[in-house]
Amino acid sequence: MVLEGVICMKFKMAAAHLLIILLWGSAFAGIRHGLEGYSPEQLSFLRLLIGSLALIFYAIYTKMKLPEVKDWPVIFLFGFLGFAVYQTALNFGEQTVSAGAASLLVSTSPVFIGLLGRVFFKERTGLWYWSGAAISMVGIFFLSFGTGGGFELGSGVFLILIASLSESLYFVFQKNYLSKYGALPFTAYTIWAATFLMSFFAPGLGTQLMEAPAGATISAFYLGLFPTVIAYLALAYITAKSGASEAASSLYLTPAVSFLIAWVWLGEVPDVWTVIGGLITLIGVSLTFFKGKSKEFVADKESA
Repeated sequence: MVLEGVICMKFKMAAAHLLIILLWGSAFAGIRHGLEGYSPEQLSFLRLLIGSLALIFYAIYTKMKLPEVKDWPVIFLFGFLGFAVYQTALNFGEQTVSAGAASLLVSTSPVFIGLLGRVFFKERTGLWYWSGAAISMVGIFFLSFGTGGGFELGSGVFLILIASLSESLYFVFQKNYLSKYGALPFTAYTIWAATFLMSFFAPGLGTQLMEAPAGATISAFYLGLFPTVIAYLALAYITAKSGASEAASSLYLTPAVSFLIAWVWLGEVPDVWTVIGGLITLIGVSLTFFKGKSKEFVADKESA
């Protein structure tokens, strides 16, 4: 019975990881498709609106408690950074950057997270981190060249890096609130807050819904329900069972899946510069991950 329980748990964890990788990997192609019928701001608002409605039903079903009023300003700030700015900047960036390249640029968030931890929390960043950060920057320049902008940071690349930085700020400073409310409730609060902030772009959305191609609208609904809600349910499950480090490990396979899905869905074939830049970027980001693993190893030794 115990062995069966362990096997069942491992299967559920593997399924949750696979779900996250597939859904988040597909989001970049979904954005490119959605932009065929919606402006970047409208696509972001529609995606958040669909996600918010789904999370309201989930909150009612699970009897989710509302956050304390004193935390509302911070929740709105997190919603602004983690969803409103992240999604809108990413949408604008993907107007000129392919889905696969966008996923690689977003995957640089561990570099930003390490730098923010160093600046604000005095966390140690050793040789692994700085080497990884430098290598990642080289990869970014190759990716920029692959988007047709030459060896410079084109506007699309710059906007996606802004999205990655905004997402990193969201992850670095949310720790205390995750402990207080839990991963999924806090995510729901911030998505609702972001939806309220993005409602500034609601006028004209009804007309756009009628005029947009059906495929673009389906993509927008897909983005709102699956990568925004279902993937976070899976992430919350992994976090509850094995911790945040285990949950974050799925992110390293997302770019590869994103390239494959963009190839099948959109017919995007990466050029040689994008492939080279992608490999260099992933190597750099992986080196920053070793910094985190070494810290975990030291903490485990001290606990023992």
